[in-house]
Amino acid sequence: MIKYKKYILTNGLTLLTHEAWDTPMATVNVLYGVGSRNENPQRTGFAHLFEHLMFGGTPNVPDFDRVVSGLGGESNAFTNCDYTNYYITLPSEGLATALALEVDRMMNLDISQQALEVQQRVVTEEYNQRYMNQPYGDVWLHLRPLCYKQHPYRWATIGADIRHVSEATLEDVRAFHERWYRPQNAIMAVAAPMKTDEQLRLVEEAFGSAKTCAIGGKWRVESDEPAQTAPRELTVRRDVPTPMVYIAWPMCNHDDQRFRWCDLLTDILGNGASSRLNRTLVRDAGLMTEADACISGDAGPGLFVLSGKMAPGHSTAEGVEALRQETYRLTEERLTDYELQKVVNRYENTFVYSQYKASDRAMGLCYYTWLGDTDMVNCEPSEYRKATPDALMQTAKDFLVPEHENILYYETER
Repeated sequence: MIKYKKYILTNGLTLLTHEAWDTPMATVNVLYGVGSRNENPQRTGFAHLFEHLMFGGTPNVPDFDRVVSGLGGESNAFTNCDYTNYYITLPSEGLATALALEVDRMMNLDISQQALEVQQRVVTEEYNQRYMNQPYGDVWLHLRPLCYKQHPYRWATIGADIRHVSEATLEDVRAFHERWYRPQNAIMAVAAPMKTDEQLRLVEEAFGSAKTCAIGGKWRVESDEPAQTAPRELTVRRDVPTPMVYIAWPMCNHDDQRFRWCDLLTDILGNGASSRLNRTLVRDAGLMTEADACISGDAGPGLFVLSGKMAPGHSTAEGVEALRQETYRLTEERLTDYELQKVVNRYENTFVYSQYKASDRAMGLCYYTWLGDTDMVNCEPSEYRKATPDALMQTAKDFLVPEHENILYYETER
């Protein structure tokens, strides 16, 4: 059980405090409600670009990382479709400094032409290395626009076109920072071995004078995705070791209870050596060398995704048919209580372990607050325990239908 207190500062900053007496370290986690879904379709990749720019320094602190490491700490960040998350973990006596660093880069980030050009090169190189020069690295660059035709989830966090980042102007990026990187669009969690009152005092001293933005930012940017009425396919040819296939079905939003049932269904299909896909398609049939299932995990309308890497002598067409058969079994055959309980137990074990470190608790507090219900940081497993075989079968019938298939084929060039 994570004990916390929640505050809203006068400038709109949402604060969660957690007394973490099991560690000598303090964590400051800041979640900004800005991800790739918040971007202009003609200026994509900016949320991820700012993940880099935010470490570029300010006139007050030219070298952010040097200060953090000098205090024996570490910092990092990540970006996804929905939000951008930053954290600093350091010895608890450095908490005031960590807070000062965060408010400084929120309000005084040095976005000079030189700083922008440096990070444009860094992001372009990341795009080349991670997406273009890795086998199957560009899967989401193809799968998202195949599945989404209107929603901003149709582009990956790196951007719809890397030129949107490489050709960005100072005016573009300064406006983006001014709109989204402000107190009213931020959720901060502090986890430290000190009393809540002291944590609150330090945060108010650091952030009390941070000003809101006249434009402001929203935690959600909604856009309806038209219902898919027919299956879609895309074939790409790449220099990959072996052919591979992906099938994705559109599913519900995170705030729909069926989101959890989809999560459990993908665990049944693809989580672990004893999962259905691994047992039937990899081990028994030898049709694939790898098989997996997952949900995209987005807050908005997400994706239910299966994938399979073909074994020598087998085609992607065979792979698609085999994945279909295993998937549609879920709509026709009731799960056993044992099979369901196994994946529920596995989820709960993973969830509990994810809160072992105080830094992970701070991230969890921010995440569930952003979703709209901070208490779920403690209650999520109880929601998964409500799953029944009948509920999961009905969820499979709701979403896993042939007319909603989106199939991506990776074929070898040779």
